Amino acid sequence: MYCYLCHFTKLQIICKISREICSHLLLFTAIVYFEKYVCNANNNSLTNTDNLCICFQYTFWNFIPKNLFEQFRRIANFYFLIIFLVQLIIDTPTSPVTSGLPLLFVITVTAIKQGYEDWLRHKADNAMNQCPVHFIQHGKLVRKQSRKLRVGDIVMVKEDETFPCDLIFLSSSRGDGTCFVTTASLDGESSHKTYYAVQDTKAFHNEQEIDALHATIECEQPQPDLYKPLGSENLLLRGATLKNTEKIFGVAIYTGMETKMALNYQAKSQKRSAVEKSMNVFLIVYLCILISKALINTVLKYVWQSEPFRDEPWYNQKTEPERKRNLVSFTDFLAFMVLFNYIIPVSMYVTVEMQKFLGSYFLTWDEEMFDEDTGEGPLVNTSDLNEELGQIEYVFTDKTGTLTENNMEFVECCIEGHVYVPHYINTISYFDHTLHYEELFFRALCLCHTVQVKDDDSVDGLKKNQFSRRSCIYISSSPDEVALVEGIQRYVCNQDNFMEILNRENNLEKFELLEVLSFDSVRRRMSVIVKSSTGDIFLFCKGADSSIFPRVKEGKIDQIRSRVERNAVEGLRTLCVAYKKLTAEEYSNAQKLLQNAKLALQDREKKLAEVYEKIERDFILLGATAVEDRLQEKAADTIEALQKAGIKVWVLTGDKMETAAATCYACKLFRRNTQILELTTKKIEEQSLHDVLFDLSKTVLRHNEFYSDLVCILSLNRLSTDMQDYGLIIDGAALSLIMKPRQDGSSANYRELFLEICRNCSAVLCCRMAPLQKAQIVKLIKLSKEHPITLAIGDGANDVSMILEAHVGIGIIGKEGRQAARNSDYAIPKFKHLKKMLLVHGHFYYVRISELVQYFFYKNVCFIFPQFLYQFFCGFSQQTLYDTAYLTLYNISFTSLPILLYGLMEQHVSADTLKREPSLYRDVAKNALLRWRAFIYWTFLGVFDAVVFFFGAYFLFDNTVVTSNGQMFGNWTFGTLVFTVLVFTVTLKLALDTHYWTWINHFMIWGSLVFYIIFSLLWGGIIWPFLNYQRMYYVFMQMLSSGPAWLGIILLITVSLLPDVLKKVLCRQLWPTISMRPDRRHLHQPGQQLFLLL
Repeated sequence: MYCYLCHFTKLQIICKISREICSHLLLFTAIVYFEKYVCNANNNSLTNTDNLCICFQYTFWNFIPKNLFEQFRRIANFYFLIIFLVQLIIDTPTSPVTSGLPLLFVITVTAIKQGYEDWLRHKADNAMNQCPVHFIQHGKLVRKQSRKLRVGDIVMVKEDETFPCDLIFLSSSRGDGTCFVTTASLDGESSHKTYYAVQDTKAFHNEQEIDALHATIECEQPQPDLYKPLGSENLLLRGATLKNTEKIFGVAIYTGMETKMALNYQAKSQKRSAVEKSMNVFLIVYLCILISKALINTVLKYVWQSEPFRDEPWYNQKTEPERKRNLVSFTDFLAFMVLFNYIIPVSMYVTVEMQKFLGSYFLTWDEEMFDEDTGEGPLVNTSDLNEELGQIEYVFTDKTGTLTENNMEFVECCIEGHVYVPHYINTISYFDHTLHYEELFFRALCLCHTVQVKDDDSVDGLKKNQFSRRSCIYISSSPDEVALVEGIQRYVCNQDNFMEILNRENNLEKFELLEVLSFDSVRRRMSVIVKSSTGDIFLFCKGADSSIFPRVKEGKIDQIRSRVERNAVEGLRTLCVAYKKLTAEEYSNAQKLLQNAKLALQDREKKLAEVYEKIERDFILLGATAVEDRLQEKAADTIEALQKAGIKVWVLTGDKMETAAATCYACKLFRRNTQILELTTKKIEEQSLHDVLFDLSKTVLRHNEFYSDLVCILSLNRLSTDMQDYGLIIDGAALSLIMKPRQDGSSANYRELFLEICRNCSAVLCCRMAPLQKAQIVKLIKLSKEHPITLAIGDGANDVSMILEAHVGIGIIGKEGRQAARNSDYAIPKFKHLKKMLLVHGHFYYVRISELVQYFFYKNVCFIFPQFLYQFFCGFSQQTLYDTAYLTLYNISFTSLPILLYGLMEQHVSADTLKREPSLYRDVAKNALLRWRAFIYWTFLGVFDAVVFFFGAYFLFDNTVVTSNGQMFGNWTFGTLVFTVLVFTVTLKLALDTHYWTWINHFMIWGSLVFYIIFSLLWGGIIWPFLNYQRMYYVFMQMLSSGPAWLGIILLITVSLLPDVLKKVLCRQLWPTISMRPDRRHLHQPGQQLFLLL
């Protein structure tokens, strides 16, 4: 990467593509000149150079066709569209309105919902694209909209403003050419990061100087994994925010959809719940039943008409050519399909959508899940997975910021084997033989960091130094560094590359900051090179023990290592501190190496790492620090409740094994009697991976066989405690070996063995995990042969991959930004809220929607099976049993609102009971309420009720029922009688299933029945001028005028509901589920037995 002067007069960009094939890598290079915009036609990547960002899906012009296309890709909608078209094309027994109106209702409601969501995306895009931006034109500052920015424009950004595109940092208002940036929207880190202006341009501080700049920037074409031009510290990415800096100037190099933020955006994959999958399977079953019914009736129709005396009447007989047409039988088949198509409940989809959408508000309205400290409540980013919260089998959780508070506090430091706590650091009596090392140790902590000082308290969420002489705020990219600097209380400021600290006499000492060897996750250390006022040059380094100890040549290593290990076991975060003194020649050589590596265009990161490795060696060990990250409130109680609910909890973290294990003990994931099994790099070095896996497998499987005989004896609560015997710890390197394909091209054997070990362990800790490895673990469990439902929860950007991979992703609204919360399906303020979210809300969501789905299928079987039976009594003539109005409004008006309200408010067990008895969660685990056994029961119950409706009414009519004026009932009265019994039975069936009654339930259930009666009276009591026929005129009132009809309605409703009532009573008394057992403890109380029977 280079920058040089040229002789252009205006701002220009010329894009040149050069192709260099090296190790099968195609390298694209773009050269940016500062003059007017010209674009090479061969460069496809930079043809769209405006700054327009688009996240919406629809426009005003394509919404209707595109949305209709998306909706009719759903099988159910497409099926009903075909039925509607068939009704329009051929002569069918029912009006096209009966299918078209419900379909139109479903399509309209869904389109409104999707249109509203896309409108919100349009608003967000407009807010971003129309944001005002200041840029330089002809030496003056001009303001225009963000979307009008072009590659090569020079932009000015002020404090607290967001960068409108990817910029090369040219200059800053700060004299040292630095600025501070928060990248929470990009990587989830809310801490401040330091960026440095290009060395050749940092002296330009006003618009005229910047406008006179003529330069060239060479960089790669836009891509997600971008080698950042002029070094990572020079590239300011779109979405990041400027902090603690008055203003900066930068040149736009990537704009719009070519920015790193846009290219790295990972669209959420469509997640489908287990309930939705069961619905689709049940729909296929009912579709097969529908086709079978149509085939049976078509065949029987022709069998019936094969007898001459059963053919059409003489005035309507078919001619010989008509009899020979094969198409007639196909149209008859289609007509029967139309007649019976109501067995497929199209309105179920819209009811489920409304239930999910409205039900999600109960989660956001829960006051117990509101956190007063942060002022945040739960968020629902998608309501499609509400019921999945009640089916979780595995929880994968991050540690730092999720189980812990991510609030660092300096606990102690160890210097030359002596331990000091912060309270005594400024008052300690220095031992003569350790005075030099103690002073160097404190200097290292005061100088080796990226902390900046702000002289006011206007920065939100940052700690204020209460011990220094002045009011100030510490700003850093790492909360550990802030904790250490606050603990030492000696750091004063960093200005113009000079750092001021207080010595032990409280006098100021000034050090010149020469170089910063930034921290990275591979080296796991950082270093600074400073020059004292006396001219001495020091290199101070701090980092993880595994990174520092191998580079130390002297010091009290054993004592310090012992203290570090002890602190790690207690769950403290440890860092080791070392130094070395450099001569002028050594520093000069190091400076040249660093400068060459920073200017490398290719493999810059690799070359920098090699230079760092050469410089950071031969240290003198000074000591170590310990910082505490406290456990979150009620984290242990939450994990214990989840385990009692039968949910396995795994911790996935990047921390060291000792620290992570200590946290697992503290939060009761591991217990004191838990035997820890290790699958780590250290174990694998002692034995082969094959031997380690088989030894662990033998251990856990032998234990599992021993306890298998006790499962049927021990209670569930006792079992959940006694089975806490083995805990597995695995690190990232061992996981890579397990996932790595073997020489024969297969890694399945190791994976299966690993999974078998994990299944038989009560808890698993995965430490030293990279973000992608976290996602690998989740995917491995998700795709195992049991296909368990997984949940991932985390608070940082490094948790996004596993959040997106899991069936349900939950983000913590924490201190590491909102990246995890934005990419999650749900967001909660604290980890403790996960308990109620799963055990209460998840349980309710699943029970409600399961009942809703089964009830819909049940009431549609009750609705359409009498129509099937009626064909045996009308010569298979496709005569409808019900009136068109009843066919249309049955699922839309008469029976839809009660079940919707049930799906929103039902509580078969109180919320307090669910929290108190976590084992109740197992009652509904593994999709228990939507298994084949339950589905078949509801289907046969619907068939039984339909038979009762039809034949009960048939036998009643068989006795020649007449009205008071001697008139006989006709076929429409017969159908109305059946339909009346049907509506009352399915509504009262829902009333019997309702446990939680409110005035709204009463209003909806009894109001639906009243609405049906009023509608029938109006529909049959008025001559409607817009109708061609009035076949229902006076039918309903005629039916109600008959005493036998009243008796028949009451008797048929009673007989229909009786089997279900008996089944409920017997099951509650003989085979109670876990959810019934807490109630059975109170049966001795007066009135409780009668209440439970009801």
